[in-house]
Amino acid sequence: MTASDSVEALSEQYETFPYPPRNPADEAQRFVTGSPSQLAELNHYVFGGRRDFSKPFQALVAGGGTGDAAIMLAQQLADTGGPGEVTYLDLSQASRDIAESRAKARGLKNIIFHSGSLLDIATIAPGPYDYIDCCGVLHHLPEPAEGLRTLRRVLVDDGGMGLMVYAPYGRTGVYQAQSMLRSLGIADEQPVNRVETARSLLEDLPPTNWLKRNPLVGDHLNEGDAGLFDLLLHSQDRAYTVPELGAYVSSAGMKVVAFIAPFAYDPSLYIKNPKLLNRLNTLPWMERCAFSEMLTGGLKTHIFYAVNEARTGGVTAKVGDPKLAPVLVGLDAKQAAAALRKSGQLNAELEGLKLSFPISDTECTILSLMTGTQTRQDMVSLVTVLRADMTPENFDAAYDRLFGILNGLNLAFLQTP
Repeated sequence: MTASDSVEALSEQYETFPYPPRNPADEAQRFVTGSPSQLAELNHYVFGGRRDFSKPFQALVAGGGTGDAAIMLAQQLADTGGPGEVTYLDLSQASRDIAESRAKARGLKNIIFHSGSLLDIATIAPGPYDYIDCCGVLHHLPEPAEGLRTLRRVLVDDGGMGLMVYAPYGRTGVYQAQSMLRSLGIADEQPVNRVETARSLLEDLPPTNWLKRNPLVGDHLNEGDAGLFDLLLHSQDRAYTVPELGAYVSSAGMKVVAFIAPFAYDPSLYIKNPKLLNRLNTLPWMERCAFSEMLTGGLKTHIFYAVNEARTGGVTAKVGDPKLAPVLVGLDAKQAAAALRKSGQLNAELEGLKLSFPISDTECTILSLMTGTQTRQDMVSLVTVLRADMTPENFDAAYDRLFGILNGLNLAFLQTP
């Protein structure tokens, strides 16, 4: 498929089925959040937790769709009271209309909307940008490498990107279904007719079919016709293993600095044999991530942060930094601490796998202070006053363990208070 054919096919799809399906009226009841591009999250992984959002901050959402990332970023930047702006770019006018309506419903004035391909960003809205979000887009390009290089050219040298591309193992069954539908010769039919054919096929899938057996894939079941088309009828669809992803990012002069959620890429959570663990711990980080991807088998996508490969220190916030404050996302510090005191255990689920971590009373005391205003240094003094049995050494061990668990689950990050 040529680049022009690809653009035409993508335009037809998203004009007919804007994705993900969103109703602007829902903005009054809910705020859609996720990864990448939570402000605390991107600050932690791209700016060492030290980005001052009261200063100018330019973000690009390349392939903005119906607006999830653009709305999330713009609302959070507006909430800081700073001058941060978001540039939205997408091929589909139907998708842009929904995104603009969502922004209007929220009263957001800090989004600049553009229509077009990310491959033309240099002429449409050249930036430069401190941060770029591009999710679910690059793997749909005929030449994904050129897409990433194009974005790199409008990124400032000390900026970063939050990206998402497909992963193969958790999408087992998807590519077999796509192949079956292509063999039926429906590529030139109208999108609505192709959806009808796909639904007929889905109804007749036997229980042994891989898509039928994969509980991790659900867009064709939960996201209406738009979700089905995006999953099974897309004109261009590429998935990456961790090693392939590393090579892909490197080809654009960038490097991966974090995968989200970190624990999904940590094989030590699942391997208990000490000899195997010792072998795993000798592997470079990306190789351990690749091992975990094969081990768990449940990753449908890779969500990750990437920066210029020339960047060295100060990219990702360090847990040992005494001047950074832990901040929770999706949890209230005091409520979470009270709940965990009763249960003594933090339970979570990642990509279909259930995890459980014992949490001590001391760790609950520390957790109650993780409001984003107290630095690690501040918390040492506070906790030693609250608990007579606490020494600085005991605090360090408890703090490091607790933050490691919360950060591994994507619930806690570090920032300047």
